[in-house]
Amino acid sequence: MIKGCQMGTETELTIRGQTLINDVNACEPAQGQMALWWLGQHSFIVKAGHTILYIDPFLSHHPDRLVPPLVEPQQINHAHAICGSHDHLDHIDRAVWPTIAEASPNARFVAPALIVDTLVEDIGIRIDRFKGLDDGHSTTIADVKLTGIAAAHEFLDQDPATKQYPYLGFVIEWQGCTLYHAGDTCWYDGLQSKLKAFEFDAMLLPINGRDAKRLSAGIIGNMTYQEAADLAGPLQPGLVVPTHYDMFAGNPGDPDAFCEYMQVKYPYAPTHVCRYGQRFTIGEASSS
Repeated sequence: MIKGCQMGTETELTIRGQTLINDVNACEPAQGQMALWWLGQHSFIVKAGHTILYIDPFLSHHPDRLVPPLVEPQQINHAHAICGSHDHLDHIDRAVWPTIAEASPNARFVAPALIVDTLVEDIGIRIDRFKGLDDGHSTTIADVKLTGIAAAHEFLDQDPATKQYPYLGFVIEWQGCTLYHAGDTCWYDGLQSKLKAFEFDAMLLPINGRDAKRLSAGIIGNMTYQEAADLAGPLQPGLVVPTHYDMFAGNPGDPDAFCEYMQVKYPYAPTHVCRYGQRFTIGEASSS
């Protein structure tokens, strides 16, 4: 378990390409732990036991991205699940999902149930490879349980006909270790109450915030770093990780300010600022 506020330095090396893939393959998390690798923005690799999940992998060579892709989609030949929290480019990267589907032929694709039919029609991955989730609904891939949590980006936008949600976060559970990937969300009434049902070893939270200028330009917002801290702090997670602040010049966040705020207001909740492609471990290894 990482303790304290880990901020790192810009001189630390980025791990990328086949070196990163090899590290994921070689890693063997202990029972009660998960290993994570940050790919930038809200993109993570998660390994639980032998099960490998990619959460919101954004790998397109978009001209506006500030951080180049750490891996190419054809290198992902080991995935058990590709999870997309909502249908925006930097979360469900439609251009690369078919390549990943070919490279990892046994991988399942997890997305909000509301948009699964559209994804099947638009990108050509067979429907039997999808698992649709909604708020409070769960599925199991290999031995890892995933539960959907409705996200408000900036609104919940619940579909009036199906009552399903287009934006989700994911709770990931394995062998007593529990991780929350919030997707893109603002605070909404009831979110913290839903999360109180879990004891989190780590929470991955967007901190880029929102404002009128960005919204008028079509940049839909998320929690501010203060809101993210106030969501996580009372839940007393084992670790809090700020995300979604680094990829686009017009949509930044400040992870150091987040860490400092957490240290002052919730000093019992350790924080960690990720470095690209560098492994970190959450949870406590079981003694059994």
